[in-house]
Amino acid sequence: MRWRNGIAVAATAVVLAGCGSAASSDAVPGPVSPADLAKVTLKVGDQKGGVKSLLTAAGQLDDTTYKIDWATFTSGPPLLEAASAGAIDTGRVGNTPPIFAAAAKAKIKVISVSRSNVEREAVLVPPDSTLPDVAALKGKTIGVAKGTSAHGQLLNTLHRNGLSTKDVKLNFLQPSEAYAAFTQHTIDAWAIWDPYTAQAQLEAHARVLADGRGASNGLGFLTAGTAALADPGKNSALRDFAVRVVKAQKWADTHRAEWAAAWAKETGLKPEVARKTVDAGRDLPIALDDTVIASEQQLADAFTDEKTLPGKVDFAAFADRRFAADLDQARSTG
Repeated sequence: MRWRNGIAVAATAVVLAGCGSAASSDAVPGPVSPADLAKVTLKVGDQKGGVKSLLTAAGQLDDTTYKIDWATFTSGPPLLEAASAGAIDTGRVGNTPPIFAAAAKAKIKVISVSRSNVEREAVLVPPDSTLPDVAALKGKTIGVAKGTSAHGQLLNTLHRNGLSTKDVKLNFLQPSEAYAAFTQHTIDAWAIWDPYTAQAQLEAHARVLADGRGASNGLGFLTAGTAALADPGKNSALRDFAVRVVKAQKWADTHRAEWAAAWAKETGLKPEVARKTVDAGRDLPIALDDTVIASEQQLADAFTDEKTLPGKVDFAAFADRRFAADLDQARSTG
C-alpha cells in the first residue's frame, strides 16, 4: 500500500519557468486523435489499495478510451525505478521517493500533487514501551521503509528533537515486515503512514510518540516517466489519467463511507481500520505550485545535509506542470 506522508511548507518559493506549463526545455507533444488514443496502453504502477481501487470506487475507470495495464509495487521507490526504466508510464508515490529518484537522476517527473492529514503520519511505539518522547529514541532501533515518506517524516522529527539519523539505528523494512517486527518487539519504534498507523493503533494498541505536524508536508505525487511524457499518445492518456485521479480524490472526500468500504474490500483491511483512516482525512488535490516545490526542496536539502543523498537535488527540475490548466479545472469542478 502506499499512503502519505516530509516537512512543513517552506516560506520561500522556488521559481519555475512556465508557471502554467512544462519547463521550456521540455517539448510537450500535441494532442492525438480519439482513434490514436484508443491505441494507447498506459502502464500504471500502483500500491495495493491505491489509485486503481480509488478510481474504480469513484467510477473513473468506466469510460477510458485507452487501455490500462496495472502493476503492483510494495512502496514508492521501486515504483519510480520502474518508471525511470520505462517498465511503467506513471504511478503515485509519497513526498520522499521523488527526491531519492531525483538524486539518482531518474528519468521521471512529478505531474500533479495532493496533500493528506499529516497527523496520521507517525512514529509509533508499542503500548508497553517506556519511551517518553522522541529524544529518548537515541540509540534505539526504528523501523522505516527507506526512501519513503515515513523516512522523510522521521528525519525531520529527529531533527526537531535535537537528533539525527546517526543517533539511532535505522532498520529499513517494508511496511508488512515492519508491522511484524513492531508487534514482535524486535524494533523499538516504527515510522509509518496511514492506514498502517490506524491498523497499529486498533490492532496492536500502538502509542503515537510523535505525529507529522511540523515534520511532514503530507504531499503525494502522481509521477510519469519522461519517455511517456514525450510520446504523443501516452502524453494525451496521462493528461486524462491525471484529471481522473483528481476527480476521484474529490469524490472520496465527499463519499467517505463508500470509499472506506471499497478500500477495505480491495486491501483486506478491517472495515474499522479503513474507516478510521478515511475519517482522518485522505488525499486532496492541490496545485503543483512554487510553495510545493520549495517544501520538497527543503526536504531534499535535509537528506543531503544528513549525507543520506550524494550532493544537492534540484527538485524544480523534476516538476512538470504541463497539465496545470486541466488539473486546475478538475479541482474546481470535481
